[in-house]
Formats: sequence, structure tokens, C-alpha cells
Amino acid sequence: MTKRLEVVIDAWAYGDMIPDDYVFCVPAEEGHIAMGPNLSPAIHWSNAPGGTKSFALLCHDPDVPSSGENVNKEGLVVPANLPRVDFFHWVLVDIPADIHSLAKGAESEGIVPRGKTAGPVAYGVRGINDYTAWFASDPDMQGDYGGYDGPCPPWNDEIIHHYHFTVYALKVPSLRLPERFDGHQARAALQPHILAEGAWVGEYALNPTVRNR
Repeated sequence: MTKRLEVVIDAWAYGDMIPDDYVFCVPAEEGHIAMGPNLSPAIHWSNAPGGTKSFALLCHDPDVPSSGENVNKEGLVVPANLPRVDFFHWVLVDIPADIHSLAKGAESEGIVPRGKTAGPVAYGVRGINDYTAWFASDPDMQGDYGGYDGPCPPWNDEIIHHYHFTVYALKVPSLRLPERFDGHQARAALQPHILAEGAWVGEYALNPTVRNR
């Protein structure tokens, strides 16, 4: 049985709305949305079992529309009953076993067009998040998005989105992933090596009717 890792983000209570400091998009009176501060939240974890040789951190939203047909289109909504898929906002692996926290802004201090650099950093190895695919056809924004990039759910979605910041204690020092990897690859690679895991969850919505419920 996998043990529980204690994971805490102090910026919001577990399950509450994520403050605008940590999001990619904020509500706006004109055009529905504007760019947000996009800071990565301070996060810390404890209670790692003996034998832990590294940590991995993944943030994903399991509530992303499986079809983009109605996304952010005037006069339409993304229906609540539409099947949903995962979208990774943060992929960081091979975190040394003696690191148990990351400071606010460590993985993002704002929006970087074309993305922040993926690969080795002082506290692990960054993968690419799913804004890489989202902006692939946008000539002003396309690129590999490493590090953290926060919530920006559709402004016409009928449901609130949930963001799971999960930390895994692993029994290997490195997942030996390829030079370029995403959240799906990281999650698959770490599965056989989990000693403990824990998560902190936040909500976010840009649809005013959902935000004000």
C-alpha cells in the first residue's frame, strides 16, 4: 500500500479557489479574459518514507474539454456533460531527496511567450507542460513550455476546474526520461517507483456564472 506524503500549499485552503496570483488567465470585462500574474505557488511536502531517493511534482487539471469545438466561442458553452481529459500545468521530476519545498515563483514569475526552458534546473528536471500543444498553432506563443503555467480554463465552460498538485516520493534517483518529455510520459514512468504520494487541490473558473455560484 502506498504511503501518504503530506503536501501543503499555504496560498489557499485545500479545495478552495486558487488566488489570481497563480493563474495564467484572469477574468476581464472586455474580451472575457486577460493575462494573469502566473506565479508558481510555494509548495512543501513532508513524511517521506525511508528509501526515498527523489521526488516528482505534477500539477494537472482533469476537467479539460475533450473537444475544443465550443471552447471560448461567443454564444456557445462547453457543456458540463462533455467528456474531460487531463491537462498538465507543471512537470518536474528528479527532485533530489533532500529538497522538501519550492518557493513562490521558483518555477514561474510570469507568462513567458514561447515558454520557459525545459530540462535540468538546480532542483530537478523540468518537463514540458500542455501549453506546448495548446499554443502550437499560435505564431506569437508557440514553443516548449517548461516549468509552471497556471490555470486558464475556457471562459464559457459550465463546470469549475480542479487542479491537483501531486508530489510523489520515489525509490529511484532519476526516472531517466528523454531530453524532451511531457506530463503523460512522466506519470507513466514514475508509477513503478512510488513509495508515497500526496496532493493539494485548488479550483478555478473564468466563467462568471460558475465563479459566482
